[in-house]
Formats: sequence, structure tokens, C-alpha cells
Amino acid sequence: MQEINRHLADTLKAERKQRGWSLDKAAAETGVSKAMLGQIERGESSPTVATLWKIAGGFRCSLSTFIEADGDKNPDQSSAPLSSGKPQIRSADKIRHQPAQDLMLVAPLFPFDPRMGFEIFELSLLPGYERESEPHETGVTEFVLVIEGMMEVLVEGRWRSLEKGMSIRFSADRPHGYRNLSDSTARFHNIIHYPDRSE
Repeated sequence: MQEINRHLADTLKAERKQRGWSLDKAAAETGVSKAMLGQIERGESSPTVATLWKIAGGFRCSLSTFIEADGDKNPDQSSAPLSSGKPQIRSADKIRHQPAQDLMLVAPLFPFDPRMGFEIFELSLLPGYERESEPHETGVTEFVLVIEGMMEVLVEGRWRSLEKGMSIRFSADRPHGYRNLSDSTARFHNIIHYPDRSE
């Protein structure tokens, strides 16, 4: 957790300074308080995934920008860039961790690549997990593919039940959410596609 917090702190500082933003400006853009942003930059706070999403949206960054630390990469896993043409192998079991203070485990299988426009996570919802998310950046689309257990996804104001083998695609620039009301872990692959930011 200390390594994750350090990565988050360093990344947030770097992204803010790159843009020449003050903490006040960053707070205005993200909807996260200046006090909270300051605590994160000092490594004094482990924000929820919902807060990480707000920060990513305000900075127009991918979620994996703030989650994937160098220490998450294992020596036996290829981290070669896509442009190299070499296969990339990632083990969810080896990189799965709890990046925030909520009941979600995250394995950033393939962090965001601007040439591809998407990132892929394996997400695990522990029993009792529930989160309603604010809309992401305009044009963001999510794909949920359940690989274990049962879960529900809030889309267009209605909770929809999904079990192993079921999938859903939805516009994530609208309110949505996830929950696990069962007694066992629900696990799914989450593909997040971002709009073209090159213009």
C-alpha cells in the first residue's frame, strides 16, 4: 500500500505541475477538495476508487495512470510496448491489489495505451461492495465481462443482474454503478475505452 500511495502521490504532483495547476485549480477541475488532494500528494491518504476516477476525469487521464506503479510489474511478465510487436503476458494473480479504502481489488492487466484507446482491468468486488459512480469524461465507454460470481451494474437508473459468462456495454459518461450483494467475491474484466484526445 505504501508503494501504491507513493506512486499516486508522485503521479498527481507530476500531472498537476505539467499543467501548471495550483491545488485550487486541480480541486476545481476534479471536484475533489484541495485538502484531500494535498493529503494524497503527501501520501497521507488512500482515496476510494470513486475519488481516483474523479481525479482521472479532471486531469483527462486514464484510471490506470494513477494505479499502475512500477512495482506492479514482475520480472517474469513482459512489459514490452505494443510497438515492439512482442507478446505481453500479465498475471492477474501477481498484480491484483487493493489500491483504495474500499472493498474492490484491482489488477491493471493492460494499462491505457493511447494508440489503442483503452485499458483493461480485472476487478474483484468483495461481498457487500457497492459504489455509484459519477459520469466519466464525455465519450467514455465501459465493457463488463463477468468471470466469477454474481454482481449488479447500475445503468440508465436500473440495477441489472449479471452472472458468470454475462457481459454488458454502456456509456460511462452517465451515472452508473457496481455492487455485489452476494456472500462471495464477484470478479469481472472491465474494458474502458476513452475518446480520442489527439485533437
